[in-house]
Amino acid sequence: MEKVLVTGATGFIGLHCIHQLLNQGYSVNGSLRSPERKDEIFDALKKTNTPTENLNLYTFNLTEDDGWDEGMEGCDYLLHVASPIALQNHDENFFVKPAVAGVNRALKFAKKHNVKKVVLTSSVAAIFDTIEEKQYYDENDWSDPDHPTISHYSKSKTLAEKAAWDFVKEHDNPFELAVINPALVTGPTLTGDLGESNKAIEMVVTGKMPVAIPIQFGFVDVRDVASAHILALQKDSSNGQRFALAEKDLWYKDIAKLLKDNGFNKAPTFSVSVWMAKFLANFSKELKVTAPFLGRVRSVSKTSKAKDVLGWNPRSAEESILDVANQIKEMGLIK
Repeated sequence: MEKVLVTGATGFIGLHCIHQLLNQGYSVNGSLRSPERKDEIFDALKKTNTPTENLNLYTFNLTEDDGWDEGMEGCDYLLHVASPIALQNHDENFFVKPAVAGVNRALKFAKKHNVKKVVLTSSVAAIFDTIEEKQYYDENDWSDPDHPTISHYSKSKTLAEKAAWDFVKEHDNPFELAVINPALVTGPTLTGDLGESNKAIEMVVTGKMPVAIPIQFGFVDVRDVASAHILALQKDSSNGQRFALAEKDLWYKDIAKLLKDNGFNKAPTFSVSVWMAKFLANFSKELKVTAPFLGRVRSVSKTSKAKDVLGWNPRSAEESILDVANQIKEMGLIK
C-alpha cells in the first residue's frame, strides 16, 4: 500500500485530499500544528464513511524540523498543501517566511526519505502579478515578487513555488515535482470551519456584502482541486509541470444573481461602480484587499492543461457555490 504525507491536514484543501486518498486505498500521514485538532479530523472523515484505519496524524509545522522525520517516514509521496492564508492584510513576515521556509523544509525531508514525487499547492497568485498587465494568463506566466503592488500573500506563493523549482534544480532532481495553481477555491468543507476562501461566498449569502462589487474571480471546487493533486501524483505526464485550475470566471453580480435565483434572498440586488467600490473599501478590511483588482479581468479559465494532461474533469462553479451556500445555511450562519 502506497503512503502519502499530506501537510495541512486540518486545512480546507488538505482534508479533502486526505478524504480522497483514503477512499482510493492509500495509506496517509497527515500533519497538523495543534494535536488538539486530531479528533476533528477523524470525526469529519467518519461522517463521510471514510475508512481511517490507514490514517496517522503527526504534529509539526512549517518553521521547525521537529516531527518531520516521523511524519515522512515510509512515505512514497508528499502533497505539500500547508501554507499561510488569510483575508486580512497581515505583514509580509506572516505570509512569506513560513511559506518559503515550509517548502524548503518539506522538500529537504522528502529528499532525505527518498520520496518519489512531490505535489505542491501553489496558487494563481503566483501567476497573475506580472509586469505585463493582461486579461488571460497561463502556466507560463509568473508573478513578479518585486511588482510594486503585489500583495504579501501573492508574494509568498510566488517565492514558495520558485523555491520548490529551484530546490529540484539545485539537487539534481531528487524526486519528481508537479505544482497545482488553483484560482479561488470554494465548495463544501468537511468540518465546521468554512475556510478563508469560502468567505467570498459567505459575505454574499449572509448579507454582509449589501451590494455587488465589480470584482471577478476564477472559481474551482475544493473537491476538484483535491482530485487534481491526486491525478498529478498518479500521472507521470505531470512531472515538471504547473497546472492552473479554474472552471469558470464569475463577477460578484453573477454570484449574487445565482444565489438570489436559488432562494438566498440576502444576496445583494444592486451592483456598484468601480469608484464607489473603492470608496467603500475605506471602511472594510475585506474590501480593501480587493481594491487593486476592482473592474479587472484576470483569468486562467482558457488554459486546458489540467484537462489535457491529467484528465481532470471539474464540476461547474455554480454547483460549487450553491453547495457551500447550502452548507452555510445548514450551519445557521444566515440570520
